Amino acid sequence: MPDPLTVASGVCAAGALLTTWQLRSRALRAEAEIRHLQAELAAERHAASHDPLTGLPNRRAFYRIAATLLTDAAGQPLIAVVLDLDDFKQINDRYGHAAGDQVLVSVAQRFAGLLASPTIDRRWIEHATRRLCESLAAPISLGGLSVRVTASVGLAPVTGPGQLTEALDRADAAMYRSKSLGSTRAPRQLIDTARLAEC
Repeated sequence: MPDPLTVASGVCAAGALLTTWQLRSRALRAEAEIRHLQAELAAERHAASHDPLTGLPNRRAFYRIAATLLTDAAGQPLIAVVLDLDDFKQINDRYGHAAGDQVLVSVAQRFAGLLASPTIDRRWIEHATRRLCESLAAPISLGGLSVRVTASVGLAPVTGPGQLTEALDRADAAMYRSKSLGSTRAPRQLIDTARLAEC
């Protein structure tokens, strides 16, 4: 006949193992749930600050990023750029909104491929604007057809955190001047006078 003390000890040991296993299982489930919640939170934060179609930062994110850049710029010049796709409504009207969406996604991907240089000067601006124009000029495939888009671009210097809105207004006005001139001219940049660049 087994010793009651031995049986009790075995039962306690088995109970301790079961409790340990249950606690470990709960801890693993809790860790998985935390990872899931963190991923959901990151996705919600991204969705709140990015355009759902193109994935580009939205206006809220733009102002947050701009404020950081202007604070950390340490006197380096920054340039506000306003861009408008020319005759984009005609693409929607002629080919449908799905095609228009695809054009926006393609343009966004091309923007993402243009990386900013830490040094901003007239030569860099001319080079970046030329690259932007060349990138936009490449055909965009829409199923069995392809379209080309042009853009009107306005540029203006930003001299400090309090000047961002004013600089954006000047860049916007420059973009409209560019649009009024048409998109057949070579790119021009007159940044120092807050004039325009055009594609």
